[in-house]
Amino acid sequence: MSINKIDEYWHKYAKENDLDMTTPESWMFGDGSKEMADDLGSLVVNGIKTATCAAHCVYELEKEEIQKVGQYDIVLDGNNEPLAIIKYTKIELVKMNEVTSDFAKAEGEGDLSYDYWYREHVKFFTWELNQYDLTFNSDLVLVCQTFKVMDVYQNY
Repeated sequence: MSINKIDEYWHKYAKENDLDMTTPESWMFGDGSKEMADDLGSLVVNGIKTATCAAHCVYELEKEEIQKVGQYDIVLDGNNEPLAIIKYTKIELVKMNEVTSDFAKAEGEGDLSYDYWYREHVKFFTWELNQYDLTFNSDLVLVCQTFKVMDVYQNY
């Protein structure tokens, strides 16, 4: 990971926007694979993906804090290079089987349909929960995060 490049990117953005903040969390979308991180990151950069979700129980298992409205994060590509700075606009806990079609569309994946979103997320969460010896069920509580792209890394 290019920590210096990530820090430089944030410090330049923070200075230009009069923000007095340390470098926020940086991460890639998906299952850790370069392909998924690049595909989903590209959707963010192109303004198609404005939402994401994660299993609430994984936050608890990993002892991670849930994002907050107004928080910034840096999205990375599959090579751990910066792609964009995002700012969270809405955070909700929602059961997977209660996610709206509007949220599914905002995730920006596939044909943007709820059916595609649901099918692909069942696959993903089944795989992810299996890493923790947990079983997927349709009332899995998700942390649904809506965000705005604040800046796109210039070398993209």
